[in-house]
Amino acid sequence: MAVQNENCFRLNHLDNSWDIDVYIANGGYEVWKKVLAGELEPAEIIEEVKTSNIRGRGGAGFPTGLKWSFMNRFAPGQKYIVCNSDEGEPGTFKDRDILRYNPHALVEGMMIAGYVIGASSGYNYIRGEFWEPYKRFTNAINQAREAGLLGSNILDSGYDFDLFAHLGAGAYICGEETALIESIEGKKGQPRFKPPFPASYGLYGRPTTINNTETLASIPMILAKGGEWFNDLGVPNAGGTKCYSVSGHVNNPGNFEVRMGTPFKEVLELAGGIWKGRKLKAVIPGGASTAILPAEDAMAMNMDYDSIAKAGSFLGAGSIIIMDDQTDIVKVIENLSHFYWDESCGQCSPCREGTGWLYRVVKRIRAGQGRPEDIEALKDVSGKIMGNVICGLGDAATIALTSALKHYEHEFVHYIEHGCSIYDRSE
Repeated sequence: MAVQNENCFRLNHLDNSWDIDVYIANGGYEVWKKVLAGELEPAEIIEEVKTSNIRGRGGAGFPTGLKWSFMNRFAPGQKYIVCNSDEGEPGTFKDRDILRYNPHALVEGMMIAGYVIGASSGYNYIRGEFWEPYKRFTNAINQAREAGLLGSNILDSGYDFDLFAHLGAGAYICGEETALIESIEGKKGQPRFKPPFPASYGLYGRPTTINNTETLASIPMILAKGGEWFNDLGVPNAGGTKCYSVSGHVNNPGNFEVRMGTPFKEVLELAGGIWKGRKLKAVIPGGASTAILPAEDAMAMNMDYDSIAKAGSFLGAGSIIIMDDQTDIVKVIENLSHFYWDESCGQCSPCREGTGWLYRVVKRIRAGQGRPEDIEALKDVSGKIMGNVICGLGDAATIALTSALKHYEHEFVHYIEHGCSIYDRSE
């Protein structure tokens, strides 16, 4: 069985794991003190993070050490470190539990990252519905400040750093990094054109590095135990542990931190297997914006970037949605299509109009009013959205649909021909 909880969730079993005393008793802030004492130089930290082979845990999977190296810490003027704790992807809820149970790891990780890039301020953008996580993180900031680990002239080092929690307003689009920046600035949450990229023109027009919650919370352990240690926990091209959110038709849904490259079937076992004695039908391996995989492909893959890509999908944020053999795939797509249509910011015409078209066509099919030409219409509209939008929301809206048509087109056809699901059950 997979080894668990060696990094972000390592303190979860302890009482009051979110308290600074518990964190310090388990090695917390020791790395931060070494950084402030000059025992770890910024260039040395970047190389250690590169050695760890950690890739962004928010979905894109970009190498973290490489991202940090893009910032010139000696450039004049303000720079910012920003954490993306928006976590609005359907099926994703791992960052919430890092904020709830191990917030000081994130505080320490953000301070270290800020030091490396030459920033004196950091912002954690937290999803609007996450009130308890917001309170836990805010409390962690206050505790760190009271302990003299955050603020002005920290531990007489001459280094100033302050940290702020920014509560969002529940917009999925603000999980996109430039829309997140716009939201912090008090503007409507809409993605910016890129370039310029945040590393050169980010928050308030200043150089900004943005990382995911899990990514930044991993930094203290990487530096405490070494980049090689973290790298060896994973597989080639993807080091470390990964937190997976498992939901859907399982007996024990929840968050599970295992080593990168753990077989999918072992993660499924950790989640208690398929509920009600049923069989696995389909899996969304990385959140609603990743392609649906049939059971046979999912059971043969490992949970890492390359293995899932070979199977035909993406690791994404590590949000595994399980569907049993009684799942109506057309109903699933109707729900997802409605979500993306509702959450489109409306800035791009292909997304604003196209997501509405996709939802209305699928809704009509589900209502038993489908037409033979609807299948090709769905494919055609999807093709007109994909790659023709500023951010990834429009693309994401098409991925689940096109993958469902690839593997389960017969279910859509059955609705069109018979006006009901292949299971012919009442709603």
